[in-house]
Amino acid sequence: MPKDFVHLHVHSDFSLLDGAASIKKLVAKAKHDNMHSLALTDHGNMFGALQFYRECKAENI
Repeated sequence: MPKDFVHLHVHSDFSLLDGAASIKKLVAKAKHDNMHSLALTDHGNMFGALQFYRECKAENI
């Protein structure tokens, strides 16, 4: 995967019937893969936005 690759279509478990991963696990995987950025594109809500922001900030993503 290119060094500057960023996932821009990511659903968490807040995206009903479309996502299964927790935000914590999504951010941990991005950190493990040395990604510098990550998007959260849940359907129809922003329930995970604050948690996503905090998790990414804590992991320097």
